Amino acid sequence: MSGITAAERAAMARARELALRGPRGINPQVGAVILAADGRMLAEGWHRGAGTAHAEVDALSRVNPAQARGATAVVTLEPCNHTGRTGPCAAALLSAGIGRVVYGAADPGEASSGGSTRLAEGGVDVHRHGEHEADALIADWLFVQRTGRPRVTVKWAQSLDGRAAAADGTSQWITGPQARADVHRERSAHDAIAVGTGTVLADDPRLTARIEGVDDVPQPIPIVFGERAIPADAAVRQHPRELRTAGHELERELFALAASGIQTLYVEGGPTLASAFIRAGLADRLTVYLAPTLIGGPRTALDDLGVETIDEQRRLTVTRLEQLGNDLLVEATTESEQ
Repeated sequence: MSGITAAERAAMARARELALRGPRGINPQVGAVILAADGRMLAEGWHRGAGTAHAEVDALSRVNPAQARGATAVVTLEPCNHTGRTGPCAAALLSAGIGRVVYGAADPGEASSGGSTRLAEGGVDVHRHGEHEADALIADWLFVQRTGRPRVTVKWAQSLDGRAAAADGTSQWITGPQARADVHRERSAHDAIAVGTGTVLADDPRLTARIEGVDDVPQPIPIVFGERAIPADAAVRQHPRELRTAGHELERELFALAASGIQTLYVEGGPTLASAFIRAGLADRLTVYLAPTLIGGPRTALDDLGVETIDEQRRLTVTRLEQLGNDLLVEATTESEQ
């Protein structure tokens, strides 16, 4: 059989839905569907986290062995070709007698890739379909595989004249309710949220995501960068996720966060921390809420970025420009995302 059937297209869409049931972490979210020769769905599966069965094997476990022979496996990620905590999925599919495999994203790992080649050499009819959607599904995980660190979004709010606070340090609120609601949506969309100890001491933030009308909002893991002690009664200590602390060596700390399964980090707290990430070339996306107000004074939104001459300015690509109430949202990517 050549080409992709309507049943396989529908199965791939379903597999992407199933993948989202699995947790984000060290391993990618993957979904799989087993189809009979006539296109009937025989079983579904998804990866439930590190150390558990991969999606293909999970789906195969729900199929009568006799039905699996000659069946089609549709999976969002190329079946792996190595032995880790579990065996290679390519070998499991061959052993089950699967006759056809349709996969989405290619496995980027040096050790784990090559499953499609192994399957084809074993006589399986292998096709790739929906790679763009499949890549988008695990885009953050793929970023970690490429860089070894989480994708970093640096956010700040500022006045029209570039200030993040008044001369006395007060900063609540520069922006209006629509902009603040957008921030909470961004928080909930990231695996972790970071501030510096200066922000904790000055503003005592909760670092939780709160969305009106939604009870079970996904919460980012709170992380505080810096050496100063965090007060015992700090609001962040009441966060529903366990607080983590990090030192000043940003790149090393990011590698450690990625190793623990964090794929995206939302850096929210303070000019010092924001500038440090940008200066070190570790900011991938910038989210700036610009309020039509003037504050003046020394409390600028960013500190020194290491730019000595105009030739060293850090060029950005604007990806989103939107008015939120009376404020303006500007999202941009840095060179690492371009």
